[in-house]
Amino acid sequence: MRHIRTCALALAVALTTMFVRADAAQSAPPTASLAQFSGSPIDVDYQGANLRTVLRQLSEIGGINLVIDPSVPTDLTVDLRLTQVPWDQVMNIVLRTGQLVSEINGPVVRVLTQAAQTQELTLEAAQRKASEAAPALETAQIRLNYATAATMKKLLEDARVISDRGTVEFDERSNVLIVRDVAKNIEDVRSLVGRLDQPQPQVEIEAKIIQTSRDTARELGVQWGLNGRASAALGNTTALAFPNNGSISGRVQGQSGPLSQGATDARGTALDQTSTGVNLAVPGATSAIGLSLGAINGAFNLDLALSALQSHGKVKILSTPRITTQNNQQAEITQGFQVPYQTISNNTVTLQFKDAALKLTVTPQITGANTVIMHIDIENSQPDFVHAPQGNPSITTQRASTQLQVDNGVTTVIGGILQTTDTNTEDSTPGLSKLPLFGWLFKHTNDSSQSKELLIFITPRIIRG
Repeated sequence: MRHIRTCALALAVALTTMFVRADAAQSAPPTASLAQFSGSPIDVDYQGANLRTVLRQLSEIGGINLVIDPSVPTDLTVDLRLTQVPWDQVMNIVLRTGQLVSEINGPVVRVLTQAAQTQELTLEAAQRKASEAAPALETAQIRLNYATAATMKKLLEDARVISDRGTVEFDERSNVLIVRDVAKNIEDVRSLVGRLDQPQPQVEIEAKIIQTSRDTARELGVQWGLNGRASAALGNTTALAFPNNGSISGRVQGQSGPLSQGATDARGTALDQTSTGVNLAVPGATSAIGLSLGAINGAFNLDLALSALQSHGKVKILSTPRITTQNNQQAEITQGFQVPYQTISNNTVTLQFKDAALKLTVTPQITGANTVIMHIDIENSQPDFVHAPQGNPSITTQRASTQLQVDNGVTTVIGGILQTTDTNTEDSTPGLSKLPLFGWLFKHTNDSSQSKELLIFITPRIIRG
């Protein structure tokens, strides 16, 4: 067999158009074509050759793009012998022999069975008919009063209310939904949006934070002063060359200076006047009693001072933050101030701020049973200037986070903290404080008690209409 090839694709397309095309309604093989074939003449001799192989060889000879549809059987064979016949006429004969038809799509020739072509044409006609029978799409603008258009658009798309042909868009500025779909679906959308676009009830949440502090203190202290001298001025020398005179007195220096017992003797020195021996007084005492004893010539003086202090303190702080929010919407209220502090990085001092405030964050959810489910975060922070490392005050924080369900208008306690501190201290003079019955005269006792309590109350109230 002699193969003659040509490269002209245009020629291949032109001659292929002369192939016999079967009508979709016909079942008989196409009639002989009277068209003149212009392909290069070739000699072929096929005996039991596979039809698909023959078609591929002819496409290579003619230089055309060939696609064989899966509907063409793979076991068809070709038996023919031709001499000096145009190659496009040979292909036409092969197609007619196998009851096949061809379609041209641009530079591509597609070969398929008559049944497959008929089925495709039938489906295309049915699709055109269905498209013509489908109802026309309409456009509707739906203005929302309470819901946001973006939220409603997502809801409609997730609920698959819109058909495959329909679309939903929105204008954020005017809060309008733009729905394009068939009339029935638009009515369904209007009905659904009408039921959902309703005012939601609001919830007023009132919190009460009560802080109480109770302080009790009781102190009892004592001071002893003594002064004894042996001096020629007093006429009570020791009759020795050394020591001929001397003195004994206290040497304790209190916060308010040395305790002065009795009248000052002008005959004594400064050390002679210093007489506090036991200084266990109560600082800032509001009650005191003293006893002074001494010799006529001033050679010996003894003083006793008892001081006492008892105090009671009670502090109550009430904070009542209140906030109103819509159902299922988080709300937050903050009251306080920011505490500045310095940080140093790369030799650069930066001033930053730390919140020290009362903050209430709540998300309410109204149930069908007229109760309110609340997720609550409440924090009460205050600066502590007593504990200020590097001059930066620390923040004392009281925080509660919980979720609870409360009836409408009912007050409930969501948290409470009780802190109690008892302190007992004792200062004493070694040895003398152990004396039976009189040991308390050489002691300073301090008994104090401090109690702090925090209570947090929450009251939700549903506001309808």
